[in-house]
Amino acid sequence: MPADAELPMMKKTDRTPKIRWLVLALTAASLCVGALAPVHVAEAQEQRYERRSILDFFLGRRYLDDGPQAPDAQQPRRQQQRKRPPAQKAVINTRTAPPVRPPVQEEPVVQKLGDAKKILIVGDFLASGLGDGLTAAFETSPGVVVEARGNVSSGLVRDDYYDWPGQLPKMIDELKPAMVVVMIGANDRQQMVTDTAKEKFRTDGWFAEYRRRVLSFGKEVTDRKIPLLWVGLPAFESDQMTADAVQMNQLYRNQVESIGGEFVDIWDGFVDENSNFIVTGSDVNGQQVRLRTSDGINLTQAGRRKLAFYVEKPARRILGTQASPDLVRLDESALPGLGLPTNPVEHTVPISLSDPNLDGGTELLGARPPPITLTKSPRDLLVEQGEMTPAPIGRVDDYRMPATKTPAEVSVK
Repeated sequence: MPADAELPMMKKTDRTPKIRWLVLALTAASLCVGALAPVHVAEAQEQRYERRSILDFFLGRRYLDDGPQAPDAQQPRRQQQRKRPPAQKAVINTRTAPPVRPPVQEEPVVQKLGDAKKILIVGDFLASGLGDGLTAAFETSPGVVVEARGNVSSGLVRDDYYDWPGQLPKMIDELKPAMVVVMIGANDRQQMVTDTAKEKFRTDGWFAEYRRRVLSFGKEVTDRKIPLLWVGLPAFESDQMTADAVQMNQLYRNQVESIGGEFVDIWDGFVDENSNFIVTGSDVNGQQVRLRTSDGINLTQAGRRKLAFYVEKPARRILGTQASPDLVRLDESALPGLGLPTNPVEHTVPISLSDPNLDGGTELLGARPPPITLTKSPRDLLVEQGEMTPAPIGRVDDYRMPATKTPAEVSVK
């Protein structure tokens, strides 16, 4: 290789020592500048730029608390928008947090007395709903227990399915109720099988046999000297069922009242002012609620409570103080104190009949004749002679015409 070909390579190798000397010179210059800076400025820089190196100083990098930044110390606007102050995050968290609800305080359950009076409820699915409503009505009465023995699909027509005339005496002997409540008939709109024939619904033979069964069923209660409440049927969504309910309620009323029972009419509570079926109406508190279910036959919970409201009034009248929520016992020891003294003789002072005012008088009131007056009273004048004392001038009963003035009196003025 010729000698002149090695000249460019020699020039490249000679640049490396020059670069090294330049870096050392700049390093020395930076150390001098750092030595000339004030002490408090140097300490602040050391605290803020802990990871700062000599190479970063020459490249223009700045280290803040969050890390290296751009040389212009200006963050892109997109990054600034993503950041949110801590206070704003705290507000968002409090809004999304679920509200804290206070604990619900359950009402204490009233303990029933051992000798509490029992109300026996019998019938079909409406009687079962009535049992729920009466249980809620007397839940605060320790002297009353509600026994609901309704059978959902039963009635007085299909005695082969459930024999109410045979089951009712057994229930009465078992529970010994203070009163019996009957609500039945919603399932009885069907053919009836008797000993002699099959009677279709709405025929005269059907109503004659049904009337006999209602009367016999009610006598099972009244013959035992137990109060009987027979609850009528409500209106239904079906017009035909409603018409049948009206006719059957009239039958119930006549038969039950003939044996000393009481018919409870609930019709007005489940119809409007035109006697039409309603789904929504007033509850026991006067609020508009749903009373009937979607089938137009059954009752909602509010409807059951309203049904019991009609039965609750005569039941409380029959039970008397036994239905009071303040009752503690059902014997003589539960009577309130009258505040009488233990020895009434010591606190009794006899009063003389001849001197009740203890004023020394010897005659009773009315013993002396009334004083004799010479003039008659206005009452005597009116009654005896028909004369009335003239009313004062200007009073409302003064009917005298005002006096008219003569022409001479007018001319004088």
